Amino acid sequence: MKNRAYDWYKQAENDFQWAKDTLNSEKFAQACFICQQVAEKSLKAIAYFKDYDMVKSHSVLEIARSLGINGEIENIAKRLDLYYISTRYPDAFPSGAPFEYYTKEQAEEAITFAARILEFAGTYFNE
Repeated sequence: MKNRAYDWYKQAENDFQWAKDTLNSEKFAQACFICQQVAEKSLKAIAYFKDYDMVKSHSVLEIARSLGINGEIENIAKRLDLYYISTRYPDAFPSGAPFEYYTKEQAEEAITFAARILEFAGTYFNE
């Protein structure tokens, strides 16, 4: 999979642009979810760069831990993983649609977090 690592990274970069566009459209729940995806794909890019055969998890935290990454990136991963399911499925909350629960501030923070993980991953690809 090493030969596909950069593809994962490039997709994360493209998804990051999508997340920013989504934030600007005031779709805050969706922006949060996309940021989780950016982080997941960024860390999967690193895993494949390091010759991992397969990464099955969708948890940014689990991927970070499997790579031995801790500290700031691990803390960001914990926060972004909160947006994987709850941003998309109505049964994640007692009532209402997910988009009704998310704020501009959360989406802006998610953008900041996704940017940091993307930047971290970029160091593996001389970006």
